[in-house]
Amino acid sequence: TRRSGSRRRSSSSHLLGPMLTRISARLSTAPLRRAGHTMAGDKYMRTPESFQAVLDRFKKDRACAVLRTPTAEKCAPAMDAAIDGGFQIVEFTLTTPGCLDRVAEYRAKYDGLKTGNVMVGCGTIMDIEDCKLALDAGAEFIVAPVLVPEVVTWCRTHNVVIIPGTQTPSEAYAAYKAGAPVQKIFPGVAGGAAWVKAVKGALPMLQLNPTSGVDLDNAGDFVQLGCSIGLVAPLFPPDVIAGNKWDVVHANATKVIGNVKAALA
Repeated sequence: TRRSGSRRRSSSSHLLGPMLTRISARLSTAPLRRAGHTMAGDKYMRTPESFQAVLDRFKKDRACAVLRTPTAEKCAPAMDAAIDGGFQIVEFTLTTPGCLDRVAEYRAKYDGLKTGNVMVGCGTIMDIEDCKLALDAGAEFIVAPVLVPEVVTWCRTHNVVIIPGTQTPSEAYAAYKAGAPVQKIFPGVAGGAAWVKAVKGALPMLQLNPTSGVDLDNAGDFVQLGCSIGLVAPLFPPDVIAGNKWDVVHANATKVIGNVKAALA
């Protein structure tokens, strides 16, 4: 009799297990459906296609002009000189007075993803509120000087390309795992192109974006390793900006873009 009862209990357990599994599956997917419905009405949500389009532009053009100026008045002529010199990707940083106005102005002027013209991003993003302000202004990509995981996760969830600042291979890999498709190496690259080559050899899933250690002459070395790059002070020297020497910025841009194109040839 005990054996018969044991068989009945075993049979009941056998039926109950799959039932609980089905119920658990339904419960676990319900929040995801609600989240998806909520995200569909989120004005900051971008499409997977636009996300890939931004990455494709970085893969194609490689070089980004990163501008910080002490006054709002110097921002536009400095960036115009860089664009006239050949830059097709530009970044205005929040440390520049009037940055968001310039993002909106240049996005309206060029609308890069739709026309193949200049693609406009916003840098020095430190939190999610900064992200929203930049996207409201029209930024097509986001750059941060440091790795803030919740910001990276928010951007990736919204199909927004974010390039967070990292300094070590561990930080770059952490940014990748958090959802950053490109990892900025900042400040500088202590070992130059050799450091980048070693890191990419060990961690081929990373897409590194060296900046601050990139100059007009060595830009091609990084590009040959498959990197996109950011040009800051070498493109926009502080004394040149202070002196309104926009012809020098133009010459700098022409030189570095020439080196990038030669590296890609």
